[in-house]
Amino acid sequence: MFLRTIVNNAKRFAPNIRAMSSQGGPLVDLTVDNDGVAILTMQRPPVNSLNLDLLKEISKSLDEVAKNKSKGLILTSSSPTVFSAGLDIMEMYKPDLKRAEEFWTTLQDVWFKLFGSNFVTAAAINGHAPAGGCLLSMSCEYRVMVSGKFTIGLNETALGVVASTCFMDTMFHTIPMREAEYALTTARMFTVDEALKVRLIDETATDKADAISKCKDFIEKFDNIPPLARSITKQKIRQGPIERHQQNRKADLDEFLSYLKHPKVQQTLEMYIQILKMKSSKK
Repeated sequence: MFLRTIVNNAKRFAPNIRAMSSQGGPLVDLTVDNDGVAILTMQRPPVNSLNLDLLKEISKSLDEVAKNKSKGLILTSSSPTVFSAGLDIMEMYKPDLKRAEEFWTTLQDVWFKLFGSNFVTAAAINGHAPAGGCLLSMSCEYRVMVSGKFTIGLNETALGVVASTCFMDTMFHTIPMREAEYALTTARMFTVDEALKVRLIDETATDKADAISKCKDFIEKFDNIPPLARSITKQKIRQGPIERHQQNRKADLDEFLSYLKHPKVQQTLEMYIQILKMKSSKK
């Protein structure tokens, strides 16, 4: 009965995107405009699933933005319909545990660098943003989402997965606690209008260019604010989640690896992968 529910939820919650991705070409593009704003574009087709390689490139890019003292970062996607489909299931299915450990610690690094950055951050969400895609956008200070039939949220429980405390804390930091609790336990995926209502996103846009423009407008609001005062204020506001996860990195990793070893989890992932393959073959 439990696995049947998981399968039904998989069909319901992933109708338009695939969680597996193909390789080829640079995984990210990082450019800095004349105003000192960096644009980090994820470009791992078809849906920017976050595998180890993509996470490494995002991590390196965040280091580069910090090193070059860019005044702001806009995170976006090269896909016309997907910001990021979240964590790549193939990193968790029948995993090599050494690679799985590196995968999770790299995800932790990306979260720390993005959520705790000194520079201003904004996300131009130009498509679906479930699970890890939602995490990346919430880790930014400002979110602009393109209008359309797109959804955003943490839908892990629909697949029998318990979201990491890091994921949960980031949502608690972003929207009201009651809204977050309900969303997390019901695997709620918000439409663009619903996300705006609860402030999961801050603005809507007509297209990707409009979203990037609005993100730049947000970053430029700080042109007359002393950067040190701004960054210290941000660090103090975000201090709780950052310190909590710095202290519990090992426990978080151990919990993830223990989860991967569970036979029922592997069985669920295998069934979900088969559903995705069937959906892909019908397109």
